Amino acid sequence: MIRSRWRVGMAKPAGASRQRPDLRLRPRRAAAVVVAALALVAGSAATAGAASAATAGRNTASPSTAGHDFGLPGLPKTGGSLGPNVIVFTPDLPQTQIQATLDNLANQQVPNQFGSQRYAVLFSPGTYGSSADPLVFQVGFYTSVAGLGINPGDTVINGSIDVYNQCFAPDNCVALDNFWRSVSNLTINVAGQSGCKGNTEFWAVSQAAPLRRVHVNGLVSLMDYCDGSPDYASGGFIADSQFTGSTVINGSQQQYITRNSALDGWTNGVWNQVFCGDSGAPAQSFASNSGLSGGPAPYTTLATCPVTQEEPYLYLDSAGKYRVFVPSVQRSSNGPTWSATTQTAGTSLSLNSFYVVNPSSTVAQINTALALGDNLLFTPGVYNIPRTIHVLWPNTKIIGLGFPTLIPTSGNVTMDVSGVGGVNLSGLIFDAGPVKSPSLLTVGWKGFPLSHSADPVTVDDVFFRVGGEQAGSVKDAFVDNSDNSIIDDVWIWRADHGAGAGTWTGDQGDTGLIVNGDHVTAYGLAVEHFQKTETVWNGQGGTVIFFQNENPYEVPDQASWMASATQKGYPAFYLPNRVTSFQGYGMGSYSFFNQGADIENAMAFQAPNALGVQFHDILTVFLNGSGGIQSVINGTGAAVNSSFGGPSDVVSYP
Repeated sequence: MIRSRWRVGMAKPAGASRQRPDLRLRPRRAAAVVVAALALVAGSAATAGAASAATAGRNTASPSTAGHDFGLPGLPKTGGSLGPNVIVFTPDLPQTQIQATLDNLANQQVPNQFGSQRYAVLFSPGTYGSSADPLVFQVGFYTSVAGLGINPGDTVINGSIDVYNQCFAPDNCVALDNFWRSVSNLTINVAGQSGCKGNTEFWAVSQAAPLRRVHVNGLVSLMDYCDGSPDYASGGFIADSQFTGSTVINGSQQQYITRNSALDGWTNGVWNQVFCGDSGAPAQSFASNSGLSGGPAPYTTLATCPVTQEEPYLYLDSAGKYRVFVPSVQRSSNGPTWSATTQTAGTSLSLNSFYVVNPSSTVAQINTALALGDNLLFTPGVYNIPRTIHVLWPNTKIIGLGFPTLIPTSGNVTMDVSGVGGVNLSGLIFDAGPVKSPSLLTVGWKGFPLSHSADPVTVDDVFFRVGGEQAGSVKDAFVDNSDNSIIDDVWIWRADHGAGAGTWTGDQGDTGLIVNGDHVTAYGLAVEHFQKTETVWNGQGGTVIFFQNENPYEVPDQASWMASATQKGYPAFYLPNRVTSFQGYGMGSYSFFNQGADIENAMAFQAPNALGVQFHDILTVFLNGSGGIQSVINGTGAAVNSSFGGPSDVVSYP
């Protein structure tokens, strides 16, 4: 998150008012197999605990979603209630009632950066608001807003769904802390408001705030320019979306990635704007002086995305029952997966195949459901996880509604995924706990090369925190051992503010991401403030399309931050010498050492000099503070510091 110096590249707008066979264990298998799986996953003591708590911890299923109940102690019911923090609107409700509910929720959640409340707001198919009486509301922290149609056109909002700056003092209004919120799977016909905010959809956010699968018809601004400069904003993610009727104002957004979308204009860039598989995207223009006065826009534009799979989503079928749609894998794709006349390709799953998890569910119950072949749907809440959740079977879907937050309480790994394919994880926050964990999420088996090119594991809109909401500690936050996996919009953050933050000894974390799998593809990857090498990419054939990093702020002295006896600092992104193939596009690293000591980082990116290892459009920036970054990659690229803030651009390497 950027708190300091900024360049805005534009003036304030004038007048801006395949499926593999299902190999999962199923409940009708022999009882001996079930018992063996339970013993493997939960342990005999944990299984006994689940038996005693089975009735109390069970979700209550509604008649339309009731699933299997095996009649055995410790075995959870699937297809249960979505719980009180899932708010579902229908078109027949009075608009005054909908508006009041949304306003009350926003009043609570807009300032609630580190609160424990979590919400999912769901709109059943239909139309809400009108041009004469638009529905206009704000989205606060830990709030996901989504339509329940099979396509975005099934749910229409006439109005706007907004995020504005937070104002801390006169002329100190910024979007730098606007995290952990989302909008998906609906159409917005922009209308309402007046003056500067009139007829504009404002989405002034930074990390962990995706727009997915939306159609916005009208003016969109990714910055809030209406209530006091400097209006800083620090990054964002758009995927599988369409924008018609007007342009997208990038404004002060220092970095952004837009993937598999259709654009109707884009105003500008600041340091790093990446477009992958977007019709209507600006032409490639990143140059050695992008982001500097008189330089071209810092656009990295790829005609297609190599391999993608959009995240699964909840919807209502024609009978009014909840289902989960799982989009198909795409290759060399351009544009949204849907249109006004076509539906996204994929597979529909009954909610009866999901164990609906609530904060009273035990790990034993969760692991029992997984062992029996169920998927998981986490409802909004904060979950204490004293033992590891084990995902065993291929094609398991792990879905979060309303940013459910999982915290390991015993120094355990929060969740691990076995060496299988087709697993989708989405919509979760993994917080570090009070006892140091080796990792928060581990995917796949290290040292077991298993190709999953036909059925990749995907990690979508999954966010990691070390500190912030609560003090915590972890060695390596996310370890990805799975070949062919797809990482799509992941922010891995060692907190620079909040609980435990601000000192070198608080919120301990060595590395944000370690990739050991081969042929892993990442889009919209942000890793910030870790204390050693922040991203270690050991796999062959990897691809990263957009990377954002900030060095740790609070390094006390140079001796405390040395990669070796002779190398100052740690790289933000590291490829060891054994890696012979890699492609990186639109990757930036920034420094803000705030302790007053002369802290230097020898290089932001460190990689072998191999023909198959290539970086495109990479940069460094000095934000503020002391010291700086001495080179962009391997000694190449100008230093950034108080004399030259950057950006220091390297168009290609080697």
